[in-house]
Amino acid sequence: MFYLGIDIGKRTHAASIMDEAGKVLLKGFSFSNSSAGAEALFGALHKFSGSSADFIVGMEATGHYWLALFSYLDEKGFLIHVLNPIQTDGWRNATEIRKRKTDTIDSVLIADLIRYGDFTHTTLTDENVMSLKNLSRYRTYLVGTTSDFKRKVIAVLDQLFPEYETLFNRQGLFGAASKELLLTYSSPESLEEVTADEIAQALKTASRGRLGIDKAEAIKQAASSSFGVRFAQEAYVFQLRSMIEQIKFLENQINEVEKEIKNIMDQLDSVILTVPGIGPVNGAAILGEIGDITRFSTASKLVAYAGIDASVTKSGEYESTHNVMSKRGSPYLRKALFSAAFIASFNDPVFSTYYQKKRAAGKHHLTAVGAVARKLTYTIHAILTKNEPYKIQI
Repeated sequence: MFYLGIDIGKRTHAASIMDEAGKVLLKGFSFSNSSAGAEALFGALHKFSGSSADFIVGMEATGHYWLALFSYLDEKGFLIHVLNPIQTDGWRNATEIRKRKTDTIDSVLIADLIRYGDFTHTTLTDENVMSLKNLSRYRTYLVGTTSDFKRKVIAVLDQLFPEYETLFNRQGLFGAASKELLLTYSSPESLEEVTADEIAQALKTASRGRLGIDKAEAIKQAASSSFGVRFAQEAYVFQLRSMIEQIKFLENQINEVEKEIKNIMDQLDSVILTVPGIGPVNGAAILGEIGDITRFSTASKLVAYAGIDASVTKSGEYESTHNVMSKRGSPYLRKALFSAAFIASFNDPVFSTYYQKKRAAGKHHLTAVGAVARKLTYTIHAILTKNEPYKIQI
């Protein structure tokens, strides 16, 4: 058996090979992070064995730069262990290699760690779960960007047409009818130039009949007495239209991403969807961030990974009795769990009772939801480990 250690870099990787006796057979073979580089590595490995089964590979999860090489070697049939850099740092401290860090040394270090076997067994999640992680994080980015544009739209409206926001609630302000109205009539003056009936017709079409003449007359009234800016108004109008178009585009992209997520979730048919408060979007985020549930031998480790465990403040003999959430680990998983916990707190008998118990004890609403999130994480760990659906207890 040969042990292949790979130190991952952005442009260039380094590989070393060690045999079962710990003898270094290849030291610091440098190859580029490219197809040609991967082929060069494959050619170097063939000098030792033509079978991928004769190699055990170890590489650090450095940023996202390891993914392409992992994919290449995985297709070739290699057994690969992806290591957390913390593990290799610990191994470095336990060996004679101290205070030195080079690509060559690190690749030998990784090969030796794999040979010795003193590491947490880590396997890459399957392709569907990796896709869920990428798509869920991308959706989070799109939602965040959309929110930024909405805040900027409100800022422009405050100057151009300050009365407009009072005509709609926050949700309605960025509803289909309001967005189409702002695209067509982007200033108080343009609204004054058309009749209430014309505005009503535009609203009725965009809102599918929910809005009509009453809303149109209110808009006309607000436009006629608006205290919006007149100076450089065209620049404000241009910004407003541009940002509304961006919001519409982003919302379409979010819908497309959610369709992709649902398609994958349908294929997985995971028991995660049987948990109250968890739908396809939340379930995808949770599965994507957890990956292989066997990485977490206990539910408390999963709680810690989500960063919803309590951090303890100590100083000498003092220990704080007002512990706060650590917020370490994956913020994406933490957000998804909180979202699910909020729904479960009011829709599942067990979690609702637990939430009310915390509230009765004087806990703040968010503190109580956080407690539900921890309890929910224990439930998620159990059903994923056993691959059994959640059963509501009455």
